[in-house]
Amino acid sequence: MKRSWFPISIVAVLLILLGALAGLQYRWLGKISDDERERMQKRLEIDAQRFAEDFNREIQNAYFNFQLDAAVWREKNWGEFNLRYEFWREKTAYQNLVRDFYFIETDTQTVSRFNRESRIFELAQWTENLNRLKPKLFSEANSRLIAEEIPALLLPIHDAEKGVRKISIPLPRNNKDNPGTMPTMPFEIPKQRGVLVIELDASVIKNQILPELVNRYFPDDAGNSYKLAVAGEDNQSIFQTGNLTGADANVKIFNLSPENLIFFANRNLFPKAPGETKQSMVFSRFETRTRQAAAPNKTNQIELQVLKNEKPQVRIFNGENLPNEGVWQLKAQHSAGSIEQFVLNERRKNLAVSFGILLLLAVSVCLIFVSAWRAKRLAQRQMDFVSAVSHEFRTPLAVIRSAGENLTDGVVQNADQIAQYGALIKREGVKLSAMVEQILEFAGARSGKRRYDLRRETEVEKIVENALAECEPLIKEKGFTVEKEIAENLPTVTADEKALTQAIQNLIVNSVKYSNGNSRLKISATNGGGHIKICVEDRGIGIAAKDLKHIFEPFYRSKIVVDEQIHGSGLGLSLVRQTVAAHGGKINVESEIGKGSRFTIELKSEKAEK
Repeated sequence: MKRSWFPISIVAVLLILLGALAGLQYRWLGKISDDERERMQKRLEIDAQRFAEDFNREIQNAYFNFQLDAAVWREKNWGEFNLRYEFWREKTAYQNLVRDFYFIETDTQTVSRFNRESRIFELAQWTENLNRLKPKLFSEANSRLIAEEIPALLLPIHDAEKGVRKISIPLPRNNKDNPGTMPTMPFEIPKQRGVLVIELDASVIKNQILPELVNRYFPDDAGNSYKLAVAGEDNQSIFQTGNLTGADANVKIFNLSPENLIFFANRNLFPKAPGETKQSMVFSRFETRTRQAAAPNKTNQIELQVLKNEKPQVRIFNGENLPNEGVWQLKAQHSAGSIEQFVLNERRKNLAVSFGILLLLAVSVCLIFVSAWRAKRLAQRQMDFVSAVSHEFRTPLAVIRSAGENLTDGVVQNADQIAQYGALIKREGVKLSAMVEQILEFAGARSGKRRYDLRRETEVEKIVENALAECEPLIKEKGFTVEKEIAENLPTVTADEKALTQAIQNLIVNSVKYSNGNSRLKISATNGGGHIKICVEDRGIGIAAKDLKHIFEPFYRSKIVVDEQIHGSGLGLSLVRQTVAAHGGKINVESEIGKGSRFTIELKSEKAEK
């Protein structure tokens, strides 16, 4: 068949275009993945920072709202403390956050505990937690206002009438020039009278505040979930939602750097605003601002405003750099292992889907081309079949027509000649009938209408004998010698006797047709390996190795057969394979050019030897 290069060129161009599209998709998905990674990283950092701000704000509100001057403790004016306490309870979402209030005098080290029922501070004993805090309570070198091991907040109380010392007020870390430290503001304050210890309830922090913040900023989204952990300064686990092996974001939490906090200001540090009485409270807002220094010797500043109806009262303090970061560390890790791994997995999925679609398109193009090529080849074979069948029909029809004309015209007179002509017409009619039956059988098998009677037990020897009997006229005509080897006591097989006989008959006819002058034929039947094997072996022209995989295809005829001008339809072996397959068996072929062929039918039998 002549090959056309035009469709092959079209297919090649389409495949090249699909390859180019695959390359572009790879680049596009890479760019999308990079953008997605950056977006997720920024979003995670923002959510972690907001998480920290909300947590710190709750802790800071519990700290700064209880800023009182020493007169309250000296005069035991608990009404003002209770007012602060009620104000805090009204504003906070976690009223059980503070477990206890303790006031410890610096000079006498006397401990007083706040009684929530009587709303007064009563004398108390040193508790185990307070004893652990002693080094931090009375050490001037210690500037920490948080005791994470309790946890507790330490609020120094200063006496306005005594001498002054220097204290530092911490600022939030947003100075880019000093990322490792926090700027603090020193100013002159009165002498310390005592310390208010605000003992926090760790269970409220672990079981209420942190879980609610996790649900708020890191909800369990199937496509974008994170594992979080909060650890102390000694890496002790405080809270976690999963086991972390790394961290995509790291934020310090639990610090007292005031930022936009509402609290009660210490009035002794500021001049009284117009109209303020001794009994009134100054409701203040603490705001921090950091400014880039114009010169190396300039420092950051903190601006404190007393917000009244009149012009705000302002104090500005210069600051020094002292370390002041959160004592706890919040870590967040993507559930996939890391954001990088998650993005990589998503990119692989997208690439797999995209390349899968492109591969499907490429395969579809190839299948369409192959299907068209096979349809064209099948059409050509069908044309060859029609031509071959027409030629096969022409010869016997011509013989029958010639013999009929001779009989009609009276050319044949004596009885012997008339008998010869009758035998000739009969023989050619049998050929025509056989060809018609073969074509009808093929058509029935292809349409699925062919039915086999597989309910009867049949003897293999009988099937072989019937096939030889049907082919006896052809065998005698061609002068063939048949060697028959049938094993004794062969078990029966469940088979359609007529169909299986026709299949073996087709193999015998092919052996005679393609004998190439060697008139030897061998038929054998053996028992073994769980199968009954029926072999038809000849010494004919043989089959080329490249044709072996095609000989059972309909209408297929090898180049050697066509060149030798051996007539045939190309349907015989196809019908044999269909019949054997319908019986649950298989057919094998061994052949070599010039040495002949060996066809073996294997049929299953429960009685066959293993």
